[in-house]
Amino acid sequence: MSDLIDDPLPGMNEPEYTVSEISGAVKRVIEGEFSHIRVRGELGRISRPRSGHIYLDLKDDRAVMSGVIWKGVASRLSVQPEEGMEVIATGRLTTFPGQSKYQIVIEDIKPAGMGALMAMLEKRKKALEAEGLFDPARKRPLPYLPDVIGVVTSPSGAVIRDILHRLRERFPRKVLIWPVAVQGQNCAPEVARAIAGFNALTPGGALPRPDLIIVARGGGSIEDLWGFNEEIVARAAAASEIPLISAVGHETDTTLIDYVSDKRAPTPTAAAELAVPVRLELLAWTDGQGARLSRALSQAIGLRGQRLRDLSRALPRPDSLLDGPRQRYDRAADRLPLALTGMVQRRRVALSEASGSLRPSILSRALAEQQRRLAGSAPRLAAGLTAAVERKRESLGRRTDRLSLAPIRRNLTQSQDRLTDLSRRLSKAGQTQTQTWRKQIDALDRLRETLGYKATLARGYAVVRGDGEVVTTAKAANAAQVLEIEFADGRITPGGGPGGAAKPAKSAPKPKPPEQGSLF
Repeated sequence: MSDLIDDPLPGMNEPEYTVSEISGAVKRVIEGEFSHIRVRGELGRISRPRSGHIYLDLKDDRAVMSGVIWKGVASRLSVQPEEGMEVIATGRLTTFPGQSKYQIVIEDIKPAGMGALMAMLEKRKKALEAEGLFDPARKRPLPYLPDVIGVVTSPSGAVIRDILHRLRERFPRKVLIWPVAVQGQNCAPEVARAIAGFNALTPGGALPRPDLIIVARGGGSIEDLWGFNEEIVARAAAASEIPLISAVGHETDTTLIDYVSDKRAPTPTAAAELAVPVRLELLAWTDGQGARLSRALSQAIGLRGQRLRDLSRALPRPDSLLDGPRQRYDRAADRLPLALTGMVQRRRVALSEASGSLRPSILSRALAEQQRRLAGSAPRLAAGLTAAVERKRESLGRRTDRLSLAPIRRNLTQSQDRLTDLSRRLSKAGQTQTQTWRKQIDALDRLRETLGYKATLARGYAVVRGDGEVVTTAKAANAAQVLEIEFADGRITPGGGPGGAAKPAKSAPKPKPPEQGSLF
């Protein structure tokens, strides 16, 4: 009994442990049993602090496990974790004593099959579509014939060879190649940087800025093409100011860059066909248009020439136009002497009648009457003028008080400014009108040179004149005493010298333009 009383804690002989010892023991047990595991679950509550680590939850319908992806591992992941994605995480199980919980340190994470990838792709696609990145209204038209084409692809694959070969066949253009990785973890950031880099080039700089960008890759599985489904690639393509063609995979493959690009090509070869037209087809079309233009011009000139000839046949001869006026002139000339004689007689009779009524006494009385009236008005005129001058002077004095030179100077300044502006505008308008007239005159002069017979002589024709007149038939040439032949560089007179050699004409009057049919 005394022994029991002396033992203060009977039966309590278990060893005591500290919290750290218990935590370390649990950590050793868990890490020893689960050194390397693969866990399947759905991602939830993803956190990305500034440190670069990723903290997340792996869960199923009954339990939740914490997980962490260190910064170095996170930068190497081929697929970035997103909330709601079903994945298979590979890593080691450990504990976190600071919060008395266990967690998995993830070394690799992959979607759990094609369904997870497609679900994540569909979710990302809906988010970008809601932002308007797929809107057809924001897509830009492709340039018809770009001078420089930028290609974002692998420099060592068959894709770039196919694109260059097709461009050489259709229409050779300058090509700038931006080498990138077309699959793997480096694919998405390198493609996004390549698109942004092409857009950052300065137009007209040492390295020319492309007029069109082609993002190309050959076919492959959805995992191989996943880099082109990343959000940074889609946003870079949507932000591109240069029109962009996506040619990723085969015709059945579809990636996010296809929806945001300005044009999707089923294959890289088709992208090259969309980029440039066929040069030979353009040349054939140009030749056809030129031939049509020549035929249209020839037909128009022929129709107008025929119309002019038809109208000329309807006009009267110049001699017949002068017959009527010449006859009226002869009749007027015959009647003019008699008309002049009769008019002189009538004027002489009228003068005699007027002079018969004139007498010096009448003129004297009229003059005296006017002098008396003037003498009577003179005294009143002086007084009236003086009074009128005084009234005008008073009126002028009253108005002078109200006058000010400031408004006059202001109006004068404004009028001078308006006059200067009108003079400048008139001068500019005159110069513009003069330049327009000068251009019209130059065009008409070129047309005159083209339509003149001098231009025809330059093409190998000549003008034959007999006795100074243009001859158009052999009969007229045989009847002429002197024949003269005009070429583009001068005139000659065929002579009877030795060997029948022609000699230059000594002098000749300025030739008249040849009539139709006088050139050979």
